[in-house]
Formats: sequence, C-alpha cells, structure tokens
Amino acid sequence: MSSRIHLKISQRLQHINTMINDHYDHIWDCCCDHGLLGAVLLKRKAADNIHFVDVVPSLMHEVKQKLQRFYPEAELGQQTALTHVQSHWQVHCLDVTKLALAAKEQRQLIIIAGVGGELTIELVQQIMARHPQHSLEFILCPVHHIYKVRTAMQQLGLGLVDEHLMQENKRFYEILHLSTTSPVALTPVGSSMWDLSRELDRDYLQKSVKHYQRIEQGLSKAQQNSPLNAEQQKEKAMIGAVIAAYQGLQNLSPL
Repeated sequence: MSSRIHLKISQRLQHINTMINDHYDHIWDCCCDHGLLGAVLLKRKAADNIHFVDVVPSLMHEVKQKLQRFYPEAELGQQTALTHVQSHWQVHCLDVTKLALAAKEQRQLIIIAGVGGELTIELVQQIMARHPQHSLEFILCPVHHIYKVRTAMQQLGLGLVDEHLMQENKRFYEILHLSTTSPVALTPVGSSMWDLSRELDRDYLQKSVKHYQRIEQGLSKAQQNSPLNAEQQKEKAMIGAVIAAYQGLQNLSPL
C-alpha cells in the first residue's frame, strides 16, 4: 500500500478518486471493504487524516495489518505531530451511522460507495442528524435506487458539487459529490453529468426510462385488480415524475 507496491483499484473507485481535487482535514472512507480507495487517497495525501470504516471485523483487521506494514509511522496516535509530507490513518470497526466526526470547523468528506440506495439514504440521514452543526461533503455511489437517493438528498438540503456517470462491467453508476453548503440544486435525474453525444449516456437514459416504465406498468396492472394503497399511489406518482424527467432529457439528445 505504499509507493513500493502497485495499487490496482476498480474503475469506479478510480473515478471517485479523480473527483477528489481539494485537500481535506478528514476523509472518511465508509463501507471501505478492503480499503483500496482509502489507500490510494492516503498515498497521494488527499487529507491530513484518512479514516477506514467498515462494520466487518475481519476486513478491518486485514486493512489495519496492511496499513501498519506499509505506513507504520502514520498511524494516528503513533506520533505527536503531522508533517507536511504525511497523512495520518485510522481504522474504525463500527456502524457508519455512529461516526465520531472531527470538530465542525474541520473540513470533512464522507465517502459511501458500493451499498444499496436505501442503506445509503439511511446512513446519510443519521450522520447529518447526529452532526447538525457540521458543514459536510459526501461522495455517494449507490448500486441501485439512485432516483430515491437523489430525492432524499434533496430533502436533506444537500447541494451538488459534481456528478458523473460511468459504466463498469456492464453496470452503470452515478457518482454524486454533494455538500451541505453548495447552492447548486441537485436534480432528480441529473444535470451536469449528461453528455448525450456519448453512446454510454444515451444507452443509460434509454434503459432508465424502460426500467421505470416497467414499474409503472406493474402498478397499473395491480390497480386493475384492486385500488392502490396510499404508499403505492405515492410510488406511482413518483414513477410518473421520473419518467417525464428522463423523457425531457431524451428530447435534448442531439441524435
């Protein structure tokens, strides 16, 4: 995990890495699995302190052993002062919702990638509820339910810093960089990430429309048999709105 060995990370994690351009006091790599993204950030000194967080003890034990092998002098608590050429690291085996963030004056980025949309929403909601006075940034890359994630983040008052669309192993990912202080509105289906001159973007847009149309058709079929309950009616209205939003993007396609 140092300059002496080669770090091979997925395209998705590398994409997240390239989106982190500013320097932070703390970066929290949550649900970090084997700690590859955090290790890349540590290697290039993207923050004064890099935190590796996951709830699985065996994974965290493995990550800590590797960090102690390649960066023993940088373990938080092992030295009294941070030099200008080093970043500290710390491993936390705990529930992400229980993060003990640094003081609110510190600039902090929280990365949550590779988990489902509903869990992503729950984690961000609880982190913000526990730290209402903090100015925070998040990079989110859920594996599904991106529309629900976007809507929930809007409701939490998070603004857009950056967003990207990418594909890896035939699967599409939206990566959102959000902030509690950004004045740029986060839209339900994305804005700056789209480049409809790219085949990738057009394919993703078409698949997204078809996906939500299938859900809408299922709800309409269910409605024929019995009235929809309040939750189903709410979902149908939401699905209709997202289809309309995606179709609005289709109308902007140059091809």
